[in-house]
Amino acid sequence: MKASARNQFTGTVSQIIIGAVNAEVHLSLKGGETLIASITRESLETLAIKTGMAVIALVKAPQIIIVTDFGGYRLSARNQLQGTVTQVKPGAVNAEVDIELKGGEQVVATVTNDSIEALGLKKGQPATAVFKAGVVILAVAGGGFNSEVQS
Repeated sequence: MKASARNQFTGTVSQIIIGAVNAEVHLSLKGGETLIASITRESLETLAIKTGMAVIALVKAPQIIIVTDFGGYRLSARNQLQGTVTQVKPGAVNAEVDIELKGGEQVVATVTNDSIEALGLKKGQPATAVFKAGVVILAVAGGGFNSEVQS
């Protein structure tokens, strides 16, 4: 599969919580982190997602928020993946920041150059990639693509 989403996490479904409209899918990543996706029940059924199966979670880089100091605050965003900044690539307006998780997976975030300066982001610095469960798109191996399936 080729996709424009820079963040592609391979994980194993560890838990599924089914609600009236949406389902919450918990994925175990290879470093022990948990990633949570909120998708419709229809998508869960169409993709035949079950506990124990391998899935790919896609998250676009602009959806990632970088936190270096929570300052005692807690966030409602379910996905908070801790890692280390491995690269900062400034552009004309925005910069790309790569964060390596303990399992070796990379998270790529696109943030403004002003944010890079305000956070003092640099290689080797601890950082947390934060994103809401609703921005995660799940993909499974299988027969064909159904363009009507939405997260």
